[in-house]
Amino acid sequence: MDPRKAPGQRINTAEMRGSTLLEPPPFDPAKSAIENHLEVTEVEDLGRNVFTNTRPQWHPAGGRGVYGGAVLALCLSAAYRTVPEGFFVNSCHCYFLDAASAEIPLLLHVENLRDGRSFATRTVQARQRGSCVFTTTVSFARRGSGVRGGPGNVIEHAAVMPTPEQLGGAASPPEEWEDEPALLRSFPVQTSPLHLLNGADADPHKRRVCHWIRSRDRISDEGGHVAHIAALGNLSDSYFIETVTRVHGLWRMMFAPQDLPTLPEDLREYVWAMHLQESDPEKKKEETEGDDVKKAMDRDLDPAKWIGRPEVGMMVSLDHSIYFHNPLKVKADEWMLYEMDSPWTGDGRGLVTGRIWAKDGTLLATCVQEGTVRLKAKPAGMNEAAKL
Repeated sequence: MDPRKAPGQRINTAEMRGSTLLEPPPFDPAKSAIENHLEVTEVEDLGRNVFTNTRPQWHPAGGRGVYGGAVLALCLSAAYRTVPEGFFVNSCHCYFLDAASAEIPLLLHVENLRDGRSFATRTVQARQRGSCVFTTTVSFARRGSGVRGGPGNVIEHAAVMPTPEQLGGAASPPEEWEDEPALLRSFPVQTSPLHLLNGADADPHKRRVCHWIRSRDRISDEGGHVAHIAALGNLSDSYFIETVTRVHGLWRMMFAPQDLPTLPEDLREYVWAMHLQESDPEKKKEETEGDDVKKAMDRDLDPAKWIGRPEVGMMVSLDHSIYFHNPLKVKADEWMLYEMDSPWTGDGRGLVTGRIWAKDGTLLATCVQEGTVRLKAKPAGMNEAAKL
Protein backbone atom coordinates (compact mmCIF):
# COMPACT_ATOMS: atom_id res chain seq x y z
CA MET A 1 0.00 0.00 0.00
CA ASP A 2 1.25 3.47 -0.84
CA PRO A 3 2.43 4.98 2.48
CA ARG A 4 1.56 8.45 1.25
CA LYS A 5 -1.90 9.93 1.24
CA ALA A 6 -4.30 8.06 -1.01
CA PRO A 7 -5.47 9.60 -4.30
CA GLY A 8 -8.43 11.89 -3.97
CA GLN A 9 -7.03 14.62 -1.73
CA ARG A 10 -8.72 17.82 -2.78
CA ILE A 11 -6.94 21.00 -3.73
CA ASN A 12 -7.21 23.88 -1.30
CA THR A 13 -10.03 25.91 -2.86
CA ALA A 14 -10.10 28.70 -0.29
CA GLU A 15 -8.53 31.13 -2.75
CA MET A 16 -9.86 29.57 -5.97
CA ARG A 17 -12.47 32.05 -7.10
CA GLY A 18 -12.36 30.67 -10.59
CA SER A 19 -14.95 29.72 -13.13
CA THR A 20 -15.12 27.23 -15.97
CA LEU A 21 -16.82 27.31 -19.35
CA LEU A 22 -18.67 24.08 -18.58
CA GLU A 23 -20.02 22.75 -15.30
CA PRO A 24 -17.06 21.05 -13.57
CA PRO A 25 -17.49 17.30 -13.10
CA PRO A 26 -17.22 15.83 -9.61
CA PHE A 27 -13.72 15.41 -8.23
CA ASP A 28 -12.44 12.04 -9.51
CA PRO A 29 -11.05 10.09 -6.52
CA ALA A 30 -9.43 7.56 -8.88
CA LYS A 31 -7.04 10.29 -10.04
CA SER A 32 -4.48 12.35 -8.17
CA ALA A 33 -5.29 15.88 -7.11
CA ILE A 34 -2.86 17.31 -9.67
CA GLU A 35 -4.58 15.36 -12.47
CA ASN A 36 -7.96 16.72 -11.46
CA HIS A 37 -6.59 20.24 -11.27
CA LEU A 38 -4.86 20.14 -14.69
CA GLU A 39 -7.60 18.39 -16.66
CA VAL A 40 -8.68 19.94 -19.97
CA THR A 41 -11.93 19.49 -21.90
CA GLU A 42 -12.30 19.78 -25.67
CA VAL A 43 -14.98 22.25 -26.77
CA GLU A 44 -15.95 21.09 -30.26
CA ASP A 45 -18.71 23.70 -30.57
CA LEU A 46 -16.05 26.43 -30.64
CA GLY A 47 -13.97 24.85 -33.39
CA ARG A 48 -11.34 22.23 -34.03
CA ASN A 49 -8.66 21.72 -31.36
CA VAL A 50 -10.14 24.17 -28.87
CA PHE A 51 -9.94 23.18 -25.20
CA THR A 52 -10.75 24.72 -21.84
CA ASN A 53 -9.85 24.20 -18.19
CA THR A 54 -12.15 21.57 -16.72
CA ARG A 55 -11.89 22.91 -13.18
CA PRO A 56 -11.27 26.30 -11.52
CA GLN A 57 -7.68 27.48 -11.37
CA TRP A 58 -5.69 28.72 -8.40
CA HIS A 59 -4.85 32.40 -7.88
CA PRO A 60 -1.91 32.56 -5.41
CA ALA A 61 -2.16 35.09 -2.61
CA GLY A 62 -0.38 38.24 -3.74
CA GLY A 63 -0.15 37.01 -7.33
CA ARG A 64 -1.33 38.96 -10.37
CA GLY A 65 -3.41 36.08 -11.66
CA VAL A 66 -3.61 32.31 -12.14
CA TYR A 67 -0.42 30.43 -11.26
CA GLY A 68 1.64 30.41 -14.46
CA GLY A 69 2.79 26.82 -14.11
CA ALA A 70 -0.82 25.65 -14.24
CA VAL A 71 -1.51 27.56 -17.48
CA LEU A 72 1.66 26.05 -18.97
CA ALA A 73 0.56 22.55 -17.91
CA LEU A 74 -2.95 22.99 -19.32
CA CYS A 75 -1.48 24.04 -22.67
CA LEU A 76 0.87 21.04 -22.70
CA SER A 77 -2.08 18.72 -22.05
CA ALA A 78 -4.11 20.33 -24.84
CA ALA A 79 -1.22 20.11 -27.33
CA TYR A 80 -0.68 16.43 -26.51
CA ARG A 81 -4.31 15.72 -27.43
CA THR A 82 -3.57 16.69 -31.07
CA VAL A 83 -0.34 14.83 -31.93
CA PRO A 84 -0.02 11.40 -33.58
CA GLU A 85 0.64 8.36 -31.42
CA GLY A 86 4.32 7.70 -30.75
CA PHE A 87 5.31 11.38 -30.47
CA PHE A 88 6.57 12.71 -27.14
CA VAL A 89 7.31 16.28 -26.08
CA ASN A 90 10.92 17.41 -26.39
CA SER A 91 10.55 21.14 -25.72
CA CYS A 92 8.17 24.01 -25.12
CA HIS A 93 8.82 27.74 -25.31
CA CYS A 94 6.31 29.96 -23.55
CA TYR A 95 5.51 33.64 -23.07
CA PHE A 96 3.43 35.05 -20.24
CA LEU A 97 1.72 37.94 -22.03
CA ASP A 98 -0.78 39.03 -19.38
CA ALA A 99 -2.09 37.87 -16.02
CA ALA A 100 -4.73 35.15 -16.45
CA SER A 101 -7.83 35.84 -14.39
CA ALA A 102 -9.06 33.05 -12.11
CA GLU A 103 -12.61 34.31 -12.59
CA ILE A 104 -12.77 33.72 -16.36
CA PRO A 105 -12.48 30.39 -18.23
CA LEU A 106 -9.34 29.80 -20.29
CA LEU A 107 -9.81 28.90 -23.95
CA LEU A 108 -6.85 26.93 -25.28
CA HIS A 109 -6.51 27.19 -29.07
CA VAL A 110 -4.13 24.59 -30.51
CA GLU A 111 -2.71 25.17 -34.00
CA ASN A 112 -1.07 22.37 -35.95
CA LEU A 113 2.05 23.92 -37.49
CA ARG A 114 3.67 20.75 -38.79
CA ASP A 115 3.51 16.96 -38.69
CA GLY A 116 6.82 15.57 -39.93
CA ARG A 117 8.33 12.12 -39.85
CA SER A 118 10.54 12.95 -36.86
CA PHE A 119 8.97 16.04 -35.30
CA ALA A 120 5.53 17.55 -34.82
CA THR A 121 5.02 21.18 -33.80
CA ARG A 122 2.05 22.88 -32.17
CA THR A 123 1.33 26.36 -30.88
CA VAL A 124 -1.17 26.90 -28.10
CA GLN A 125 -2.75 30.21 -27.20
CA ALA A 126 -4.54 30.60 -23.89
CA ARG A 127 -7.20 33.27 -24.37
CA GLN A 128 -9.54 35.25 -22.13
CA ARG A 129 -12.03 37.86 -23.33
CA GLY A 130 -10.63 37.45 -26.83
CA SER A 131 -7.06 38.36 -25.82
CA CYS A 132 -4.07 36.03 -25.66
CA VAL A 133 -2.70 35.88 -22.11
CA PHE A 134 -0.21 33.04 -22.69
CA THR A 135 1.32 31.39 -25.73
CA THR A 136 3.62 28.42 -26.21
CA THR A 137 5.20 26.54 -29.07
CA VAL A 138 5.54 22.84 -28.29
CA SER A 139 7.77 20.40 -30.17
CA PHE A 140 7.20 16.65 -30.15
CA ALA A 141 9.73 14.05 -31.32
CA ARG A 142 8.87 10.59 -32.61
CA ARG A 143 10.33 7.98 -30.30
CA GLY A 144 13.57 6.54 -31.67
CA SER A 145 13.73 8.94 -34.63
CA GLY A 146 17.12 10.31 -33.57
CA VAL A 147 19.00 7.02 -33.90
CA ARG A 148 20.47 6.09 -37.29
CA GLY A 149 22.49 2.98 -38.05
CA GLY A 150 21.27 0.86 -35.16
CA PRO A 151 21.24 1.05 -31.35
CA GLY A 152 24.24 2.75 -29.79
CA ASN A 153 24.99 4.89 -32.83
CA VAL A 154 24.21 8.13 -31.03
CA ILE A 155 26.08 10.82 -29.09
CA GLU A 156 25.05 11.03 -25.44
CA HIS A 157 25.98 12.88 -22.27
CA ALA A 158 24.10 14.50 -19.38
CA ALA A 159 24.85 16.73 -16.41
CA VAL A 160 25.39 14.71 -13.25
CA MET A 161 23.06 15.15 -10.29
CA PRO A 162 24.74 16.65 -7.21
CA THR A 163 25.77 14.07 -4.63
CA PRO A 164 24.15 13.92 -1.17
CA GLU A 165 27.38 15.39 0.22
CA GLN A 166 27.14 18.34 -2.18
CA LEU A 167 23.49 18.85 -1.28
CA GLY A 168 24.10 18.74 2.46
CA GLY A 169 20.80 19.45 4.19
CA ALA A 170 18.99 19.37 0.85
CA ALA A 171 19.29 15.58 0.48
CA SER A 172 16.26 13.62 -0.73
CA PRO A 173 13.33 13.40 1.71
CA PRO A 174 12.06 9.92 2.62
CA GLU A 175 9.09 8.44 0.76
CA GLU A 176 6.83 8.90 3.79
CA TRP A 177 7.93 12.51 4.27
CA GLU A 178 5.35 14.64 6.07
CA ASP A 179 7.54 17.40 7.50
CA GLU A 180 6.37 20.11 5.12
CA PRO A 181 4.95 23.35 6.53
CA ALA A 182 1.38 22.88 7.71
CA LEU A 183 0.11 25.60 5.36
CA LEU A 184 1.16 23.53 2.33
CA ARG A 185 -0.40 20.20 3.27
CA SER A 186 -3.63 20.80 1.36
CA PHE A 187 -1.89 21.51 -1.96
CA PRO A 188 -1.69 18.88 -4.74
CA VAL A 189 2.13 18.95 -4.80
CA GLN A 190 4.86 18.46 -2.23
CA THR A 191 7.92 20.70 -2.09
CA SER A 192 10.77 20.26 0.34
CA PRO A 193 12.32 23.37 1.94
CA LEU A 194 14.43 25.40 -0.47
CA HIS A 195 18.14 25.48 0.36
CA LEU A 196 20.61 28.12 -0.72
CA LEU A 197 23.91 26.46 -1.64
CA ASN A 198 27.22 28.33 -1.91
CA GLY A 199 25.49 31.21 -0.16
CA ALA A 200 28.80 32.55 1.15
CA ASP A 201 30.25 32.87 -2.35
CA ALA A 202 30.76 36.50 -3.35
CA ASP A 203 29.49 35.86 -6.89
CA PRO A 204 25.68 35.53 -7.15
CA HIS A 205 25.97 33.43 -10.32
CA LYS A 206 27.83 30.74 -8.34
CA ARG A 207 25.06 30.41 -5.76
CA ARG A 208 22.41 27.73 -6.26
CA VAL A 209 18.99 26.89 -4.90
CA CYS A 210 17.86 23.27 -4.53
CA HIS A 211 14.66 21.56 -3.48
CA TRP A 212 12.79 18.31 -4.08
CA ILE A 213 9.37 18.24 -5.74
CA ARG A 214 6.65 15.69 -6.54
CA SER A 215 2.91 15.20 -6.85
CA ARG A 216 1.36 14.69 -3.43
CA ASP A 217 -0.35 11.45 -4.44
CA ARG A 218 0.09 8.77 -7.08
CA ILE A 219 -0.73 9.70 -10.66
CA SER A 220 -3.21 7.24 -12.12
CA ASP A 221 -2.52 4.75 -14.90
CA GLU A 222 -5.35 6.39 -16.83
CA GLY A 223 -3.61 9.76 -16.68
CA GLY A 224 -0.36 8.08 -17.68
CA HIS A 225 2.52 9.81 -19.43
CA VAL A 226 0.65 13.02 -20.29
CA ALA A 227 -0.37 13.55 -16.66
CA HIS A 228 3.25 13.14 -15.52
CA ILE A 229 4.47 15.65 -18.13
CA ALA A 230 1.75 18.15 -17.22
CA ALA A 231 2.63 17.81 -13.53
CA LEU A 232 6.32 18.43 -14.25
CA GLY A 233 5.40 21.50 -16.30
CA ASN A 234 3.31 22.75 -13.41
CA LEU A 235 6.10 22.17 -10.88
CA SER A 236 8.82 23.71 -13.07
CA ASP A 237 7.50 27.24 -12.51
CA SER A 238 7.38 26.92 -8.73
CA TYR A 239 9.77 29.36 -6.97
CA PHE A 240 11.77 29.59 -10.22
CA ILE A 241 12.17 33.31 -10.93
CA GLU A 242 12.51 33.85 -7.17
CA THR A 243 15.99 32.33 -7.56
CA VAL A 244 17.19 35.82 -8.56
CA THR A 245 16.06 37.28 -5.26
CA ARG A 246 17.59 34.41 -3.28
CA VAL A 247 21.08 34.59 -4.79
CA HIS A 248 21.06 38.37 -4.20
CA GLY A 249 19.63 38.09 -0.68
CA LEU A 250 16.74 40.47 -1.38
CA TRP A 251 13.73 41.01 0.87
CA ARG A 252 10.82 39.60 -1.14
CA MET A 253 7.88 39.19 1.24
CA MET A 254 4.64 41.23 1.21
CA PHE A 255 5.17 42.37 4.80
CA ALA A 256 8.01 44.27 6.48
CA PRO A 257 10.93 42.46 8.16
CA GLN A 258 9.88 44.08 11.44
CA ASP A 259 6.71 41.96 11.34
CA LEU A 260 8.55 38.61 11.40
CA PRO A 261 8.33 38.10 15.20
CA THR A 262 4.57 38.71 15.18
CA LEU A 263 3.68 36.11 12.53
CA PRO A 264 1.61 33.09 13.60
CA GLU A 265 3.82 30.05 14.14
CA ASP A 266 2.48 28.15 11.10
CA LEU A 267 3.17 31.16 8.86
CA ARG A 268 6.67 31.60 10.32
CA GLU A 269 7.36 27.94 9.56
CA TYR A 270 6.21 28.37 5.96
CA VAL A 271 8.08 31.64 5.38
CA TRP A 272 11.30 30.13 6.69
CA ALA A 273 11.11 26.81 4.84
CA MET A 274 10.05 28.16 1.46
CA HIS A 275 11.36 31.73 1.29
CA LEU A 276 13.88 32.96 3.84
CA GLN A 277 16.00 29.96 4.79
CA GLU A 278 19.65 30.94 4.33
CA SER A 279 21.31 28.57 6.78
CA ASP A 280 24.27 26.62 5.45
CA PRO A 281 22.98 23.11 4.51
CA GLU A 282 26.19 21.61 5.92
CA LYS A 283 25.20 23.01 9.31
CA LYS A 284 21.59 22.05 8.69
CA LYS A 285 22.60 18.38 8.77
CA GLU A 286 23.20 18.84 12.48
CA GLU A 287 19.96 20.78 12.94
CA THR A 288 17.39 18.13 12.22
CA GLU A 289 15.30 18.02 15.35
CA GLY A 290 13.65 20.13 18.00
CA ASP A 291 15.48 23.12 19.38
CA ASP A 292 18.26 22.96 16.76
CA VAL A 293 15.79 23.55 13.92
CA LYS A 294 14.10 26.26 15.97
CA LYS A 295 17.45 27.98 16.47
CA ALA A 296 18.12 27.90 12.74
CA MET A 297 14.67 29.31 12.03
CA ASP A 298 15.06 32.05 14.64
CA ARG A 299 18.45 32.95 13.19
CA ASP A 300 17.13 33.26 9.63
CA LEU A 301 13.97 35.11 10.72
CA ASP A 302 15.75 37.67 12.87
CA PRO A 303 14.46 41.04 11.59
CA ALA A 304 17.93 42.54 12.04
CA LYS A 305 19.18 40.17 9.35
CA TRP A 306 16.75 41.58 6.78
CA ILE A 307 16.17 45.22 7.70
CA GLY A 308 18.06 47.44 5.28
CA ARG A 309 18.34 44.90 2.49
CA PRO A 310 17.07 45.93 -0.97
CA GLU A 311 13.38 45.09 -1.38
CA VAL A 312 11.68 43.59 -4.41
CA GLY A 313 9.08 45.93 -5.87
CA MET A 314 8.01 43.80 -8.82
CA MET A 315 8.71 40.21 -9.83
CA VAL A 316 6.89 38.77 -12.85
CA SER A 317 7.76 35.89 -15.19
CA LEU A 318 8.14 36.91 -18.84
CA ASP A 319 8.91 33.62 -20.54
CA HIS A 320 9.61 29.98 -19.73
CA SER A 321 11.25 27.18 -21.69
CA ILE A 322 11.50 23.49 -20.86
CA TYR A 323 13.69 20.97 -22.67
CA PHE A 324 12.47 17.45 -21.93
CA HIS A 325 15.47 15.12 -22.18
CA ASN A 326 13.85 11.89 -21.03
CA PRO A 327 10.08 12.44 -21.21
CA LEU A 328 9.20 8.76 -20.88
CA LYS A 329 11.15 8.54 -17.63
CA VAL A 330 9.28 11.41 -15.98
CA LYS A 331 7.48 10.12 -12.89
CA ALA A 332 6.15 13.27 -11.30
CA ASP A 333 4.78 11.38 -8.29
CA GLU A 334 8.33 10.39 -7.29
CA TRP A 335 10.86 12.79 -5.78
CA MET A 336 12.68 14.95 -8.34
CA LEU A 337 15.57 17.28 -7.55
CA TYR A 338 15.25 20.83 -8.89
CA GLU A 339 18.53 22.78 -8.92
CA MET A 340 18.28 26.45 -9.92
CA ASP A 341 20.77 29.26 -10.48
CA SER A 342 20.95 32.68 -12.12
CA PRO A 343 23.70 33.36 -14.69
CA TRP A 344 22.68 37.00 -15.23
CA THR A 345 20.60 39.82 -13.79
CA GLY A 346 20.41 43.39 -15.07
CA ASP A 347 18.25 46.17 -16.53
CA GLY A 348 15.33 45.19 -14.31
CA ARG A 349 15.31 41.59 -15.54
CA GLY A 350 16.71 38.33 -14.29
CA LEU A 351 17.56 35.04 -16.01
CA VAL A 352 17.31 31.71 -14.21
CA THR A 353 18.19 28.20 -15.32
CA GLY A 354 17.18 24.93 -13.72
CA ARG A 355 17.83 21.23 -14.02
CA ILE A 356 15.39 18.55 -12.89
CA TRP A 357 16.69 15.07 -12.06
CA ALA A 358 14.86 11.89 -11.18
CA LYS A 359 15.89 10.40 -7.86
CA ASP A 360 18.00 7.80 -9.70
CA GLY A 361 20.09 10.59 -11.28
CA THR A 362 18.43 10.70 -14.71
CA LEU A 363 18.41 14.26 -16.07
CA LEU A 364 14.74 14.74 -16.96
CA ALA A 365 14.56 18.36 -18.04
CA THR A 366 16.35 21.69 -18.29
CA CYS A 367 14.38 24.89 -17.71
CA VAL A 368 15.11 28.53 -18.56
CA GLN A 369 13.10 31.57 -17.52
CA GLU A 370 13.46 35.32 -17.73
CA GLY A 371 11.43 37.64 -15.56
CA THR A 372 11.03 41.24 -14.54
CA VAL A 373 12.76 41.77 -11.19
CA ARG A 374 12.66 45.39 -10.05
CA LEU A 375 13.58 46.88 -6.71
CA LYS A 376 11.35 49.22 -4.77
CA ALA A 377 12.20 52.84 -5.36
CA LYS A 378 14.23 54.34 -2.54
CA PRO A 379 12.65 57.21 -0.60
CA ALA A 380 14.01 60.56 -1.75
CA GLY A 381 15.92 60.96 1.50
CA MET A 382 17.89 57.78 0.77
CA ASN A 383 18.74 58.66 -2.81
CA GLU A 384 22.27 60.01 -3.09
CA ALA A 385 21.46 61.73 -6.38
CA ALA A 386 18.55 63.51 -4.72
CA LYS A 387 20.86 64.77 -1.99
CA LEU A 388 23.19 66.20 -4.59
